[in-house]
Amino acid sequence: MKKIFVTVLVLVMAIGQTMAQGVSFEAKVSKRTLGLNERLRVDFIMNENGDDFTPPNFDGFRVVLGPNQSISNSWVNGKRSFSKTYTYFLTPTQKGALTIAQATINIDGETYKTTPLKITITEAVKVPRDPNSPEYLIDDNLHLVAEISNTRPFLNEAITVVYKLYFRSPLRISDGRVVENPQFADFWSHNIDIPQLKVEDATYKGEPYSVVVWRKSVLYPQKIGKLSLEPLSLSLVIDLPSNRRDFFGNRILQQSSRIVTAGRRNINVKPLPEKGKPANFFGAVGQFDFDALINKKALKATESFEIKLKVTGKGNLKLFNLPELILPNTLEVFEPEHSENVKTTLSGMQGNIEDNYTVVPRFQGKYPVASVSFSYFDPKKEKYFTLRSSEHIVDVYGGPVAKNSIDNTTPSGVKQLLTNTDESFRFIKLNPNLEPIVKKEFWDSKLFYILLTSPLFLLVAFVFLMRRNQRLSDDVEGYRLRLANRLSKKYLGEAKKNLKNKVLFYDALERTLYNYLKAKLKIKMDDFSKEKIVEILTIKKLAFEEVQSFIALLENCEVARYSPATDAKMQQDFDQALSVISNIDKKL
Repeated sequence: MKKIFVTVLVLVMAIGQTMAQGVSFEAKVSKRTLGLNERLRVDFIMNENGDDFTPPNFDGFRVVLGPNQSISNSWVNGKRSFSKTYTYFLTPTQKGALTIAQATINIDGETYKTTPLKITITEAVKVPRDPNSPEYLIDDNLHLVAEISNTRPFLNEAITVVYKLYFRSPLRISDGRVVENPQFADFWSHNIDIPQLKVEDATYKGEPYSVVVWRKSVLYPQKIGKLSLEPLSLSLVIDLPSNRRDFFGNRILQQSSRIVTAGRRNINVKPLPEKGKPANFFGAVGQFDFDALINKKALKATESFEIKLKVTGKGNLKLFNLPELILPNTLEVFEPEHSENVKTTLSGMQGNIEDNYTVVPRFQGKYPVASVSFSYFDPKKEKYFTLRSSEHIVDVYGGPVAKNSIDNTTPSGVKQLLTNTDESFRFIKLNPNLEPIVKKEFWDSKLFYILLTSPLFLLVAFVFLMRRNQRLSDDVEGYRLRLANRLSKKYLGEAKKNLKNKVLFYDALERTLYNYLKAKLKIKMDDFSKEKIVEILTIKKLAFEEVQSFIALLENCEVARYSPATDAKMQQDFDQALSVISNIDKKL
């Protein structure tokens, strides 16, 4: 009797002590601040066993590993200690202040939630290397480099930035995407299209590597002084050999993810020299040719001819204005049409730009087209140059003679008195024949009639709307089908957001299929195998083909995470999941 009494007393004390402790469910992280290329460990810890654990969405992070579940249950001096932990390993996908939202768990019929955690993500940092870790292989054999053609350019001088990814054996890159693109503030920028990424042989720091040219950009600095180039960051999936071998003795590859960055680079932009700068310099930097071209040198009055100012060469063609054409004021000159035929390559802009003037003479005479000057700065020779176009004389005949005018052959820019008897360019009417405005009464206005007839139109629209709603409510089968489609799209929302990422897509799709059945069938269990699914759906009297379609989709998710999958295949699996969930929901 004493032994029984002591045993009962110990159990009562243990239960009382456990109740005194209370239920706790909390989230812990390995660090609150980390770089874009570092990993974060998140532990969700509870002191009582629970069911229906729901993790947060991890917005701004990518799940690298997890969830890993561990349970600890011990008795020390009659004191029970229990702990259950769900562990995730995450990598950030963006910089800034991120939040790990609440996770939920059901313990003894009560729902418990964790407190949201604030995490600060900074730029990529240099991570200490551990020679005993496979990550050492990645750090030592993988480099993202920004190669800059000129770090001390002149203002508006072209420079090129080529981002190259160097890697070597035993690493293999199986997938990659851009995490952060440089914005190139304070630069005019143009990205050179790369139709297809190619792996080529190269040398990096005197050693053989494989290289992929990831991005090519042409920049023209628009400010002087020290300018900063933001880094390019890539998220890579890397295959590296493990210590295990297959049946044939070949090493088994294991996958690792890594975010690499080219690092921030600085450019010191030199101002253009003030010494020798021409008065008519408009910012052209490069090597150019210039001329003024005329399509007619003899014509009748009231006919038109064209004068084309053309700059050809290599430089910042899109970033400066052409000089203005000045003609005698007895010529009618229209605003010029600007055209560009410029191609941007790694060496910069090259081609030609034009200002095309249309000129209409109204009187006969000989009209001079004086020489036009164009100045530019050559960054290679570090010197200004001034080019002058040829002079031309345009002979106009068969028209009236201008009155009160001086000789038309006077230099351009000299003001002349023009008396124009032609009415074709008189745009102001001197006798407009204006009529007084008569103010109408409100009952005779358009607004009055609109307000009068609007209730009738509203009534007709209301009747049509009611009839449409009645037809929809009578269509029971259609309503069930629409409801099933909405439910399937709701469950598949997360998978659809990750259609461009194979691993995240199939992980979300598989989780969606399991969660859908749990929610629909109101099942609370952790061990939810495919055999159990077949048994339950068969009891629910679903057709054999529908059950097999659901199981085949689950198996496809398991296989696709470790085998190549195209965007078309992922879209096909998504559409199949949408159809399967809709059909099952309709039958259930």
